[in-house]
Amino acid sequence: MNEARPESMSAFWMPFTNNRDFKANPRLLVSAEGMYYKDVDGNQVLDGTAGLWCVPCGHAQPKIVGAVREMIGQLDFAPTFQMGHPAAFDLAEGLMDYTGHKFGHVFYTNSGSEAVDTALKMALAYHKARGEGSRTRLIGRERGYHGVGFGGLSVGGIGPNRKAFGPLLPGVDHLPHTHNLLKNAFSRGEPDFGADLADELERLVALHDASTIAAVIVEPVSGSTGVLVPPKGYLKKLRQICDKHGILLIFDEVITGFGRLTTPFAADYFEVEPDLMTTAKGLTNGVIPMGAVFSKKHIHDAFMDAPAGIELFHGYTYSGHPVACAAALATLATFKEQQILEHAKGMQAYWEDAVHSLRGLPHVIDLRTIGLIAGIELEPIPGKPGARAFQAFKQAFADGILIRTTGDIIALSPPLVLEKQHIDELFGKLATVLKNLD
Repeated sequence: MNEARPESMSAFWMPFTNNRDFKANPRLLVSAEGMYYKDVDGNQVLDGTAGLWCVPCGHAQPKIVGAVREMIGQLDFAPTFQMGHPAAFDLAEGLMDYTGHKFGHVFYTNSGSEAVDTALKMALAYHKARGEGSRTRLIGRERGYHGVGFGGLSVGGIGPNRKAFGPLLPGVDHLPHTHNLLKNAFSRGEPDFGADLADELERLVALHDASTIAAVIVEPVSGSTGVLVPPKGYLKKLRQICDKHGILLIFDEVITGFGRLTTPFAADYFEVEPDLMTTAKGLTNGVIPMGAVFSKKHIHDAFMDAPAGIELFHGYTYSGHPVACAAALATLATFKEQQILEHAKGMQAYWEDAVHSLRGLPHVIDLRTIGLIAGIELEPIPGKPGARAFQAFKQAFADGILIRTTGDIIALSPPLVLEKQHIDELFGKLATVLKNLD
């Protein structure tokens, strides 16, 4: 791989990036191992974000790297339309075991965005297959992030992600977000206030009638909008209301899946089982793009009662790609062999204390933690939303730590293999950055 600076950076239109700012002062990563990246100048950068929430096992895990190399040499591609390959079926069984057999089936995609659009289509088609084709309405939540497909944008609730793309899908409504700085600031785990916000679903049912609503989709913990942790009892109330009205509940676990809360999924942490669950990111430890939708057995079986033929006219060229399956199988094995979830649980209290040690530093107006996630909310510069956190991001990288910002919130989500010395390094350097912000 070329580890030198590229001669030109003009051709690459970068995603979710201030392209002009980046190309004036680029941050170029050339290798990674364990908890660290190395940049083009040879500097080590501690990964405080697990890449983009997607490297729970740490970088360059030997078993995963080896599995990918072996599969590329054996089976570089195989279609899964009307045929298959063993790894896709082996992985499906492994994933069902990883979920504790709470689900019956898995449908492969290539990303979280595709997983969300797949789950939404499944929900609509499921109701139609059962003779309730009037259930076409989808309900998301303000400040929710569900990828960048038109379905995910429509149920998502982050304004800048939506505003440039027209009216999006019709028949979509939104629950209010649960963030309340006045009552829940500096919370550890689930905040006390806000479970009654789930009752807003009853209001939407009264407005639209339950017979028109197909599904509600939420992130158990909203990640990309700045780590919004659900209030105590909120998700259980959503589950109860959905059951009452025959509405499917979809958990978007693209971020929270595969150990982020120190449990296999957030559904395990909160003891709430959705009907459909979207995943990606940590599924392959970020090594190969892959997503998946987990389905309860009754949803799958509703399609199998149809006349003989293709039951669901949906899929992707790379659904169940053999190399992605190999990476995912090796990731599951790594979780088990290295007891990564157990290790993450052991780090949780130390992590939480380190996050809350930042209280009282300049501009810090909230700290929130759950599992191995942290949200650090900064007071915005008047008239310049997002500028203060972005300044922190740039300085942090220069000081050798990788953080992520959204608006004026710093979001942290390190690889689950971190040790106490990594936590000390991350928050020691971050504290210095925060003390020197404008």
